Amino acid sequence: MLELSGSASSLGLVLAAQGVPLAALALVGGVVGDRMSRQRVMLASDLVRAAAQALAATLLIAGAAEVWHLAALAAVYGAAEAFFRPAAGGLVPRLVPEEQLMQANSLLAMSQSVGIVLGSALAGALIALFGPGSAIAIDAGSFVVSAACIWRMSPRPGAVGETSSRFLEQLREGWHEVVSRRWLRSFMVLLAAYHLIALPCVLALGPVVAERELSGASSWAAIVAAFAVGSIIGGALGLRAHPKRPMRVCAAAFLGAACQPAIIAGAGSTLVIAAFQVLAGICVAFGFTLWETTLGREVPARLLSRVTSFDWFTSVGLMPLGYALVGPLADAIGLHTTMFAATAIVASLAAAYLVAGPT
Repeated sequence: MLELSGSASSLGLVLAAQGVPLAALALVGGVVGDRMSRQRVMLASDLVRAAAQALAATLLIAGAAEVWHLAALAAVYGAAEAFFRPAAGGLVPRLVPEEQLMQANSLLAMSQSVGIVLGSALAGALIALFGPGSAIAIDAGSFVVSAACIWRMSPRPGAVGETSSRFLEQLREGWHEVVSRRWLRSFMVLLAAYHLIALPCVLALGPVVAERELSGASSWAAIVAAFAVGSIIGGALGLRAHPKRPMRVCAAAFLGAACQPAIIAGAGSTLVIAAFQVLAGICVAFGFTLWETTLGREVPARLLSRVTSFDWFTSVGLMPLGYALVGPLADAIGLHTTMFAATAIVASLAAAYLVAGPT
């Protein structure tokens, strides 16, 4: 986008065009994932995203791409992704025995972390060698590979939601499942705060701290890489861990994760921040592994995609709002004050769950 228009606002437009449908359709994706074959929903999502990326690549390579083209294709991509994630959340427990669900989620977390580390480097190399259009064409091919893998999966038969029910009735049933379980609704509040307050401070204000007080982009790259290394370690820990009180351990992990904004704001050294980010990565990866494993074990199979969609909507879906809030707030009350306050709020919620929350 920057090569095409030279405008940061155009880049923001395209990112928003992808993010808004993703958040808006997450709940719809949850209902669809419980009504239909989750495997087929994921397969269709991959093929739609492959087509969107292939068309974007074609337009870029031909020199015909305009901002509105890429924004529209980003919206299609985001809409398809909204159906993939809830279906995936419901499918994983059908692929492995229950006693191996923790290990399966740990392997997924490790794979995603390795993908982030290697993917960023690979993307940069592809763009440098072949240009953005060709790099996105290769990315389109990756969705075809993913679809082929999904096609070969053999999940155990699971309960499917009553397809004769109306959409709103099924949505209400999923919401009732959330609010009727104290451990579930309480922890969703913590996750919502983490994604609305803490994580936007890390991702939006962290680079500002690196630019003003450290060594700029090189410092931020080291900090991000350290977090990724920690998340790989956290995923590996999940392969062997079997905590008796998983949600208490999960809350403790997010208490550590909540410290990220304060550490970035106050540590004053790239090396110190990176060291703490390794620990934060361990906490985040291990915490999410425990959370997703507990959902898979405790939530009925026929409702799991809907519950996953509410989880997604109330956490990741809030991040665009967080991005919009933390910048102006930092301008108004100060960069460091905003980041310390974010840690205080989210850490307080995690501590409250540890003290009073269910196991």
